[in-house]
Amino acid sequence: MKKIKIIAIAGSLRRDSYNRQLAIEAGKILGNQVDFELLDYSDVPLLNQDIEYPAPDAVKRVREAIQSADGVWFFSPEYNHFFPGVLKNLIDWLSRPISDSEPQVLRGKPAAVSGIALGMSGAVIAQDHLVSLISILNMKVMNQPRLAIPNAMQQTNQNGQLALASSATFLEKQAQEFLLFIKNK
Repeated sequence: MKKIKIIAIAGSLRRDSYNRQLAIEAGKILGNQVDFELLDYSDVPLLNQDIEYPAPDAVKRVREAIQSADGVWFFSPEYNHFFPGVLKNLIDWLSRPISDSEPQVLRGKPAAVSGIALGMSGAVIAQDHLVSLISILNMKVMNQPRLAIPNAMQQTNQNGQLALASSATFLEKQAQEFLLFIKNK
């Protein structure tokens, strides 16, 4: 039996971002139940219709990764009550049709949304914006449970690495619910 494949997308490109670390933690929780891949999209250029066809190699690579996935799990911070521009740029590329005969790659994909932020909102406002966007793109969004972790600095160790305390059980619950959501799509 083929394992479920989940592509994780961190909304921040920073190597040690809290959301990247959260995605890695989710992958550890899921363990060998799934094929879990954290998407590297740092080389995806800004969307520009002058270079759209043929798509740059980096865009082709991320599209192929999404096409091969059974589900997409977004982990995003909140910048000024919104998700980061780099994530919007990636979604813009993924939302474009590949060709006249191939639709965009997000359509119908199950999606989960999580986030950790420095402030009190825990990225909830950014998540609402993100869910609005990916819903319009016809992704199948798992609206419950979502995970929004506030006060990121309180969930780190002395080295600044994520050390989930009370939020760990919520991440575990979301991970298991997302597996069920994908299986029942």
